[in-house]
Amino acid sequence: MTYVVTENCIKCKYMDCVEVCPVDCFYAGENMLVIHPDECIDCGVCEPECPAQAIKPDTTPGLEEWLTLNREYAARWPNITTKGASPADAKEWDGIADKRDHFSPNPHGTKPRSERTISGVGPGTGTAQSAE
Repeated sequence: MTYVVTENCIKCKYMDCVEVCPVDCFYAGENMLVIHPDECIDCGVCEPECPAQAIKPDTTPGLEEWLTLNREYAARWPNITTKGASPADAKEWDGIADKRDHFSPNPHGTKPRSERTISGVGPGTGTAQSAE
């Protein structure tokens, strides 16, 4: 058995769970966290720490998609060991159903497209560059 971060973490990303994990098996995406299933020791201390109740044991029926997503993105995203700031609108997203379409495959630290600025635009520059 392992624990799995599920859909309700998308756009909530509270990160309380990260602080209590004794094996540092959380990985951070732009708008959610995942657990590396091969690193999780099944202790369960993270589950009650999640304000969004997005962490479930993999024995919960219907979590196959989320277990696959956790495994895939734990291999791509950076490991996170300390709690960071949650999104400003996390409470507004907590409990919203069908958030899968809002999932971002980008790693933690990537600015959302709406927050990126354009520089170098204007007469004589000839190019537009995204400032990340």
